[in-house]
Amino acid sequence: MPKPIVAVPADIREIEGAVWHASPNQYLKAALKVAEVMCFVVPAFEEGNEIDAILDRVDGVLVSGSATNVHPSLYGKPATDADGPFDPARDATSLALIRGALERDIPLLAICRGIQELNVALGGTLATEIHEQPGMWDHRKPNAPERDHMFAIRQPVFVQEGSCIARHLGLSGEIQVNSLHRQAIGETAPRLKVEATAEDGTIEAVSVIDAKNFAIGVQWHPEYWAETDCPSRALFQAFGDAVRAYATNRTGPAVERPKSLSAVR
Repeated sequence: MPKPIVAVPADIREIEGAVWHASPNQYLKAALKVAEVMCFVVPAFEEGNEIDAILDRVDGVLVSGSATNVHPSLYGKPATDADGPFDPARDATSLALIRGALERDIPLLAICRGIQELNVALGGTLATEIHEQPGMWDHRKPNAPERDHMFAIRQPVFVQEGSCIARHLGLSGEIQVNSLHRQAIGETAPRLKVEATAEDGTIEAVSVIDAKNFAIGVQWHPEYWAETDCPSRALFQAFGDAVRAYATNRTGPAVERPKSLSAVR
């Protein structure tokens, strides 16, 4: 059986004057190697993407982290330069994919910027520069050139007993994760349930309350250590299982694919 396909919204990057639609390798690799699914990177456009047509052709949605932040206007806040950098094309693409996936009960995994987009897409807000608030831990990435050090597992997170993510991880209570963010969920969207928090109260994982399928967001980066860290692997495997189940059980007309190049000659 061919691997199922998940949509991954791209980021806009400018390299040597050229605009690129890009996605970090660490997410795509974790999806392929651990979730055992294929990724289609969806170009990021502020308008013109036909979200229904995209979702007709995929079995899941994976929303990655990014170096950019959700624009504050999308959750009713004024924007300042300090809140950036921004990527309005990524905002438009991701939020539409998230809402569409939830409407169709398509499996959804949202990571870092992704959990923030999930919250905003469902009516929540974001807190910025959380390390500057009294009593808050510094969740920003360590100042080191080595990526293994940047993404080091170094922070305790407390997973609620009986939660969706506890079931997928096969455990509850304290787990160790990595942390590389300066924003976090502020006001939680009405449709989201808090499933894990850091010691300082920062929301680290959520699920969609009324979802009929896998629909989870995490603030940490399970994709980076998905091949070696047990909780990270378990989360990606659970996502992959949900994607395969959706692909098997999806209704409606199937898209016929040619078996070889000779079939289309």
